[in-house]
Amino acid sequence: MADPRDLLPSEQPLQLLDPSGKPVDDPALPLPGTDRLLAAYTALVIGRRVNDQAGALVRQGRLAVYPSSHGQEACQVGAALALAEGDWLFPTYRDTVSAVARGVDPVQVLTLLKGDWHAGYDPYEHRVAPQATPLATQLLHAVGVAHAARLRGEDTVVMALCGDGATSEGDFHEALNFAAVFKTPVVFFVQNNEYAISVPLARQSAAPSLAHKGIGYGVNGERVDGNDTPAVLAVLDRAVAAARAGEGPQLVEAHTYRMQAHTNADDDTRYRSSEEVDPWVERDPLLRMEAFLRRKRVLTKARAAEIAEKAEAVAAAMREGVSRDTDPDPSELFAHVYAEPTPQLEEQAALLADELSREGN
Repeated sequence: MADPRDLLPSEQPLQLLDPSGKPVDDPALPLPGTDRLLAAYTALVIGRRVNDQAGALVRQGRLAVYPSSHGQEACQVGAALALAEGDWLFPTYRDTVSAVARGVDPVQVLTLLKGDWHAGYDPYEHRVAPQATPLATQLLHAVGVAHAARLRGEDTVVMALCGDGATSEGDFHEALNFAAVFKTPVVFFVQNNEYAISVPLARQSAAPSLAHKGIGYGVNGERVDGNDTPAVLAVLDRAVAAARAGEGPQLVEAHTYRMQAHTNADDDTRYRSSEEVDPWVERDPLLRMEAFLRRKRVLTKARAAEIAEKAEAVAAAMREGVSRDTDPDPSELFAHVYAEPTPQLEEQAALLADELSREGN
């Protein structure tokens, strides 16, 4: 039997860059290659612009709600870039940037948050499951997909995203337990942003860290500085490789911070002070990565301008796409709920059609 202590995470979150962007020597982590880091930086810039533009669209009344991942973009980008083309990503409602980094059209991702048609995109096109609003339910779905892939002999890994609040849910326990028993190739990636809406981490868990919870299930746990993009990539690369190699599920906790309110409907000043938030501004993952790349003389002014222009093009497409009015078809409420419509759905669809026809008369 393996030594349970081998499942324990590092005492401190792993790091490759300090908050100022200077490299930190860590023999346990290889620094990703320059091309990959530039791709990650590009995704960070686009992700920050997506967050900012979505916030503006909310204020304009074009989106019903938006849970920003401002300050968590390193986690969002790392989760997407660590996966191979045939892998699956299971995001939460806060993981818009991760879905975009995976290749999904941001306008389609925001369709759900606009209150429009179903998930807004085809999950099979980029292997991105619908964004889950209920806490932790997507973890069970992720385990199911990974288990099915394993039974079919497919070389597939599933990245299951969740926040710290989700680790208090029963679904989190069930997902980890099943995944460990059946050695499903899942990476459970917890973005610990310190708050479950207004509930601080200290009121959620008494564990030394959320990654320590893995040992209770026989799952390997690891911790990483969630605002350090190279470290997030390196840790997730290793976790994905272990899951793909048949070593079973992996649990990774990224220590980050929710810089903005839970959503536009939340007043975060009621439960935290600006003095708490301010130090995290200095740990901004985007500025940290930019400082590192400039120090390496990889990010030139011309290249930075090119990346910014690309991000602006994404924002412009978002404004145009989200602001475009649609003529909804009420019958689509019943489409794609099940592969084969149930008798109850058919009955409800018929009732709605009858009511609409009476209004027309």
